[in-house]
Amino acid sequence: MIRFATIGTNWITEAFIRAAKQVPSFHLQAVYSRQQETANAFAEKTGATETFTNLHELAVSKNVDAVYIASPNAFHAEQAITLMNHGKHVICEKPLASNAKEVEAMIEAAQKNGVVLMEAMKATCLPNFQAVQHHLPKIGRVRRYVASYCQYSSRYDAFKQGTIANAFHPAFSSGALMDLGVYCLYPLVVLFGEPKTIQAHSVRLSSGVDGEGSIMLDYGEMDAIVMYSKIANSYAPAEIQGEEGTIVIDAIHTPTRVHIHYRDGRIEDVTVPQPYEPMYYEALEFMSLIERGEKESTINSHAHSLATMKVMDEARKQTGILFPADEHFA
Repeated sequence: MIRFATIGTNWITEAFIRAAKQVPSFHLQAVYSRQQETANAFAEKTGATETFTNLHELAVSKNVDAVYIASPNAFHAEQAITLMNHGKHVICEKPLASNAKEVEAMIEAAQKNGVVLMEAMKATCLPNFQAVQHHLPKIGRVRRYVASYCQYSSRYDAFKQGTIANAFHPAFSSGALMDLGVYCLYPLVVLFGEPKTIQAHSVRLSSGVDGEGSIMLDYGEMDAIVMYSKIANSYAPAEIQGEEGTIVIDAIHTPTRVHIHYRDGRIEDVTVPQPYEPMYYEALEFMSLIERGEKESTINSHAHSLATMKVMDEARKQTGILFPADEHFA
């Protein structure tokens, strides 16, 4: 069994636990929260046997092998590095950190301590994303990638009334790019690597974070366009356009249906069964790495996480989106 602790007591942590429990080697040992009352309530809800309110005590615990981090983005790096420095494997929610300097420090800590560090990007671990990779040669030379993730935030109405939740506060390294745009960019980097140049635009809110934005990425013989928003909805699928056909993906953040539309009018359904909850597949990938004694995923690799964060750093630089966490890098 792999004994897990979790950091974060929100819905996404519940979703991870529910999905991970379907992996035979998963055991929820402990939960962490800064408030004991919150930790107790979450432990009772999820079935954890221990609670922690002190990060160092969690880090040195002999009862915990791995930790799932779903705290606000600004806390990811410090928490992950502390845990890895005490031998804990870490699966950390997207985005992995606030900026590339923090990601580099996290990777260094993982390598120094010989532990697994993996970004919890569910999309790229899903069987239907792997179907996209497998069938990509069928569409010939790729010329364009288009993806959007635009979802009106449940906290935006309160924001407009003057209440600034974590999702719209720069102190937590949040905003549309960090929370949703990463879902468009990470699969792009996995499929096609780092772009040559980018051009970014965003709509900045009064709190200093972006409410929505778009990025054009130049790959030489192809380009990419990503769009993201927490202040409007989109229902457009993602497309990878090639000279021989176009792959249409229902939702880039959680691909469940994949079709190829060929130039001659044929449509091929290349969707594969995806019977488990979406987060099951990232949990399985992470636990399989630990069980095999490997230190890094080939899917959600250190290089993919770092390259994605570098794109996000440049996009924020171009659009004037700054976080307190950025004071430590130029």
